[in-house]
Amino acid sequence: MEAAAHIARHEFAAAEAILRPYLKDQPGDVNAIRMLGEIGLELGALRDAENLLAQCVTLAPDYPAGRYSYANVLYKRHRFPEAIAQLDALLQVYPSNPAYLALKAANLAEISQHQQAIAIFSALLDNDPNNSSVRLSLGHAQRAIGDQAAAIQSYRKVAESSAEYGEACWSLANLKTYRFSEAALETMRAQLKANSGDYRKTYHLLFALAKALEDGKQYQEAMAALAQGNKLKSKTVPWSPEQFEQDTQRLIDFFEKDRIKALASSKLEVSDPIFIVGLPRAGSTLIEQILSSHSQVEGTAELANMIAIARTLANKTNRASKSQYPEVLEQLQEPQLAALGHQYLQETRLQRQTQKPYFIDKMPNNFSHIGLIRQILPKAKIIDARRNPMDCCFSGYKQLFASGQGFTYSQRRIAHYYRQYERMMHHWDSVFPGFVYRVYYEAMVEDPEREIRALLDYCGLQFEESCLHFHETQRAVRTASSEQVRQPINRKGISAWKPYEAWLQPMITELGDSMTRYPHG
Repeated sequence: MEAAAHIARHEFAAAEAILRPYLKDQPGDVNAIRMLGEIGLELGALRDAENLLAQCVTLAPDYPAGRYSYANVLYKRHRFPEAIAQLDALLQVYPSNPAYLALKAANLAEISQHQQAIAIFSALLDNDPNNSSVRLSLGHAQRAIGDQAAAIQSYRKVAESSAEYGEACWSLANLKTYRFSEAALETMRAQLKANSGDYRKTYHLLFALAKALEDGKQYQEAMAALAQGNKLKSKTVPWSPEQFEQDTQRLIDFFEKDRIKALASSKLEVSDPIFIVGLPRAGSTLIEQILSSHSQVEGTAELANMIAIARTLANKTNRASKSQYPEVLEQLQEPQLAALGHQYLQETRLQRQTQKPYFIDKMPNNFSHIGLIRQILPKAKIIDARRNPMDCCFSGYKQLFASGQGFTYSQRRIAHYYRQYERMMHHWDSVFPGFVYRVYYEAMVEDPEREIRALLDYCGLQFEESCLHFHETQRAVRTASSEQVRQPINRKGISAWKPYEAWLQPMITELGDSMTRYPHG
């Protein structure tokens, strides 16, 4: 009970300090195991949380709270089919439980079953019209399928009537095309004062306010809101630049030319996947939309499957244990590598809604795993979405991501990340020449037809006029650029950082000569 009181006040360290020694004395107390697992969920220690909650379900299979928390961690680890299986087990016993239904709908949306998700969310709202969390989720699903008017209506209804006001405002701002009224601006400012003690509510509002102020060309105040919003959000998403630099160097040191020659490789001839890698907000959704407008290509989402394979190979049992990746690849032979390739293809099959021969995996962070991709899926295509360093980093700094991407919530962090990404990609170019195709955002804007023809040629696809009219393609898009890629190509994203230049010196300094090396100004 004492630990539960700490958790209710978000005092997770104090709760953990009680639960861990308690569980040494009472290792079978499933309620304590669940609580410790839920602390891991809150703190982003998802592997630890999954291990604890899996243990909870094993010890007490008829304990609904434990199974529900286990489903939640599977959802957050992008293991959607497994999460749905756990929720279906709960729904067999409790078919009308709104929490179980809402989480199942959220999982369905992540595997592109948007209409099923919308049906569940709508039914839940029929029974509980004031459930603002469900209404927000409904808005996200409506946005994904391109029903912007319905999404705006859902977000506005939440903003009018609930404690999730900040998240609703950010959801509207995140459409990128929505404009707030002066009255809405004043309401946001008033809410910020009222919620000043609750940073979880405050950072949503600050990012939304920054977007509204930028639309009104009030750049200094917008920058102040961004700086405060990023500072608050960074508390909830830990990130170590030093660790990421070490991890990058470890990959570079391992994948050197002589070792690559000695490594086994899968002989899979499958060429289904097209990976788009890079930084968030670098133009990857635009490339995805262009390719998905081709009759032979299906767009899916930012899939976590390759990262999950890398984590499995790492075999870290807890945060303190040493990763075995990438060195473990020296121990794998062709059949094992082929099995990993088949595993990726089988797991991602769930995201594919058509029989088109090619599909896109748009997880930007996969750039670190190009060596792994080459080992297990040698016929895959990899596209590096590259954008002016300042435009790319500042766009990421302005974005409040649904989860992860902790490197974006500081000017120096994101610029440092960009430099490590640039270093990693330079290495892949040197050891796998021609394997990665680079698309420069500015070149695409300047001459779309030339760039699109070249992109299709790299992918081995015949040119189709529909790719030039990508903004007319009707498909679900779940990323922050969903509304932007439904418009014709334009120059709005070029030099968008310039009005903020006076306040971006930490980012500029950290990027250093990355700016002068960039070939498109």
